[in-house]
Parts: sequence; C-alpha cells; structure tokens
Amino acid sequence: MSKNPNQNLSGVAETLLITLYIRAMESQRPDALLKDEKAVASVTQMSYDFARIKQIKMDEDDKVSIILRNREIDRYARGFLARYPEAVVVHIGCGLDSRFERVDSGQVEWYDLDLPEVIELRRKFIGGEGARYHLLACSAFDSTWLNAVNVHRQRPFLFLAEGVFQYFEEAQVKSLVLTLRERFPGAELVFDAFSPYIVRANNLRFRISRTKISARYHWGLKRGTDLERWGEGICLLDEWFPFSRPEPRLAHIRWMRHIPLFAKVMGIFHYQLGKTAR
Repeated sequence: MSKNPNQNLSGVAETLLITLYIRAMESQRPDALLKDEKAVASVTQMSYDFARIKQIKMDEDDKVSIILRNREIDRYARGFLARYPEAVVVHIGCGLDSRFERVDSGQVEWYDLDLPEVIELRRKFIGGEGARYHLLACSAFDSTWLNAVNVHRQRPFLFLAEGVFQYFEEAQVKSLVLTLRERFPGAELVFDAFSPYIVRANNLRFRISRTKISARYHWGLKRGTDLERWGEGICLLDEWFPFSRPEPRLAHIRWMRHIPLFAKVMGIFHYQLGKTAR
C-alpha cells in the first residue's frame, strides 16, 4: 500500500493519531496489554510525521492508562455482545481503531462513525465496509447517522465513545445523550471521561507543549451518577477506573488510589438510557 502524502487532519481529528501511535507502540511490546496489528501497519504506512506526537509531554503511566481504557471498552463491548449477539453497535468517534475485528460476535451489525476526513483514512489504512460492518462519515451531532441506524431500532443498541466527549461542551454531550435515549430507548452507552481537574491540567499541558497538535478539553465528569440528573431513565450500570484492578505496570503509582483528587481522574462509565420499548 502506498503512502498517503497528506493526511489532512487537524484539531480534534489529529488527536486520533496520538492513540493510534500509542496502540502501535504497545502492540510491539512482548508484554503488550493489547494487540492491534492494524495500528502497527497504519503507523508504518502513513507519511505523517509521528515525531510531533513524541514531542507531547506524556508520562508512561498516561500511555498505559490509554491502553487500559481501550482494553476495558473492548471488554464492555464483548460483555454486551455476549448478552445480545445480534445487537447493533455504533462506535462514535471511531478514529483508526479496529475494535470491530477484536470483539465481533459473528452477528453484530456494526457502525463506525467519524468525520469524513477520518473515514477516508479508515478506508485507506483499516479497510472498507462489509456485510455487517458500515462506515458513517459525519459529525456525531449530525442527525443523518441517527436515521441510518434507526432501521435496526427493534434490535438492542450499544453506543461507544472513546476519547471523544471531553472535546465537546457539556450542553452538546447532554443533547446527544438525551437524543439517544429518545430515539433508542433501553440502549446502553459506554464512554470515558476525565475529571474536571484533569481537563484543566491537560489544557495547560498542551498550551506549554512544543507540539503543534492542539485540541482543548471542554467537559469533565466529576461523578458517574451526575449524568443521571440529565433526564429520567438514565441509569449508571457500572464504572471503571485505572486503579479498579491491580495492574503491574501501574504498581508504582497505585498509592494514588487513596487520594480522592487522583484516584478517579479518568474513568469509563456504562449507562442504560431509559427503558426498552421492545
């Protein structure tokens, strides 16, 4: 496959290359927590200057946390598909993640959703559509994708969003969540969020970094139950934090779990959105 001379990514879209690069580097470790061979191939084939990512001030602990986040959202997806193998999954802000191939139940109808320039890259480096695999090239706030997946409304729905919601204002996230509750009652939603403290700290870090990659965080979640106040029927089912289970590569900072400010700086949150209409 030939190299693409211009990746045409900027702002929030360009940040997907950070997680792609981290997954690629992790996949080459003998003790890898997650294997993503397509990430390795994509980084090798792209003409993008990944030295820009190396300039970002990111501790090894941050990289491990990102990999754990990726692995745990895979786990939530597998758990849902174990209950509902024929479900519909929409991966909002899919980036260049090959999650479908990692968790495919053999019956799931899967939609990867991202901006047009990102979907163009997916087609070049990850692959095109299949019988049960579909690409949606639009903003998460564009209603056209809702209409596209609505043809399956009688089936169970799972919505995934990884590394996405923090880039939007709370009002935007709330509007999307309430729309999903209204259009797909009983659907489940899994997403990650940072604490307000990390939102502020991260914006400062990017401001003083030498890299030209810049995308500010706008929304943080203090408690998982806070979302339940957004509307009737929104119910927190589960939540996960990096210190929820012992991880040897984070053992040297596990003491932080005893300090409220640091114990839950990033989490994954699993919700049910209203009661099922089935």
